[in-house]
Amino acid sequence: MNNIIKFFNINKREASIPIEEQRRRWLKEFSKAFLVVFAVYACMYFIRNNLKAGQPLLKEEMGFTTSELGYIGFAFSITYALGKTVLGYFIDGKNAKRIISALLIMSATMVLIIGFILMSGSKPVGAILIFWGLSGFFQAPGGPSAYSTISRWTPTKKRGRYLGFWNMSHNIGGALAGMLALWGANTFFHGKVAGMFIVPAVVALIFGFILLFIGKDEPEELGWNSAEEIFNEVRAENTAELDNMSKSEVFRKYVLKNPWIWVLCVANVFVYIVRIGIDNWAPLYVTEQLHFAMSDAVNTIFYFEMGALLGSLSWGFISDLLKGRRAIVAASCLILTGFAVLGYRYATNVTMINVSLFALGALIFGPQLLIGVSLVGFAPKKAIAVANGLSGTFGYLFGDSTAKVALAKIADPKSSGITIGSRTLHGWNDVFVIFYAALIIGIVLLLLVAYAEEKKIRSQKGNQIEVEEEVAV
Repeated sequence: MNNIIKFFNINKREASIPIEEQRRRWLKEFSKAFLVVFAVYACMYFIRNNLKAGQPLLKEEMGFTTSELGYIGFAFSITYALGKTVLGYFIDGKNAKRIISALLIMSATMVLIIGFILMSGSKPVGAILIFWGLSGFFQAPGGPSAYSTISRWTPTKKRGRYLGFWNMSHNIGGALAGMLALWGANTFFHGKVAGMFIVPAVVALIFGFILLFIGKDEPEELGWNSAEEIFNEVRAENTAELDNMSKSEVFRKYVLKNPWIWVLCVANVFVYIVRIGIDNWAPLYVTEQLHFAMSDAVNTIFYFEMGALLGSLSWGFISDLLKGRRAIVAASCLILTGFAVLGYRYATNVTMINVSLFALGALIFGPQLLIGVSLVGFAPKKAIAVANGLSGTFGYLFGDSTAKVALAKIADPKSSGITIGSRTLHGWNDVFVIFYAALIIGIVLLLLVAYAEEKKIRSQKGNQIEVEEEVAV
């Protein structure tokens, strides 16, 4: 047991290598850690988006209703939401990249079990809900852990672009998930939906075991200095004070009592309503409203994720060019998203839908990425995973679950919709009403954070100038 605990600890060594040597080797060593968190998160989407791709077949082959699929998705949202904060708190101070590799293995095992259950040919809604929920719990800290590992390796002035590059992982994983799942079902299971769960799970298991043993979680494990010292950057946090504080004290002071983290958490809810509301239900929307073929319905995932990949590449880098002004870039993305939603709503053919989804993916992943990057700027390194996890908890507990359950009830022709005040929302047109309300609230909240970021950036700039003047003297 002790050996297992040690395996997941961060084993720091006293700095003993010249800074020049560290700078020369930095990219090679950072790339190893980056590869792990990138590949792990991509694989997590193999065993997450396969349910989305399999929804039409689950309805046709197994007799699932839209509402039942919504409840299964809701189980994932709840456990994923809770796991982000609970496991994020546990992971802070541990070897994050090793832990999420192990959690990938555990999540893939749950999905494999679901595949075997579906092979029975029955409709086990309860069993699938339980195992899908467990899979979500194990996947929960994937994003927060990646933010922690990458932030420990990178200087502030380049952090946005590297986190943006990492964010491509779930765009790539999400885009390939439907294709991998459908190919697996057609190749090995005669087109049965069980193959859409078994094949992605096996692929994720293989990657999980390999990635456990690659790279280091932070430079200090190599006997190096911190990333800020390597790149001659002023530390934004009081390291001496943090070293003398317990994990719970850091959490209370720098996370729970930080108003800007809470504003970002709430903003994340409304971003998730739009992102998941479009992404999760696109295959079903085009099947029911526009009568697309199964292959065209599955391809909606690909175009959305390809647009998201472009957004992930772009917005983090743009926010770096703007000296770390993450929130104002995120708010601008949401404004443009409002126009892209119009294209999606009024599209009438495959080309128009795919173009609209590409644009929506490129735009909505701006705030999806930058809210997390902005959180890193407001939290110390010892609390990055839990702060990012708290944001994810809000996003999934309130945003993702709303998109999967409330929007399912609104869109489901067999339900009576949802009544808010004196108005009953029912049908796909009213789904878009929810999208626009979420966009407006999200924009307002991000503009508030942009003001706080501006003050912080100007203060840090003044501190950097003072340090450079002292060095010059």
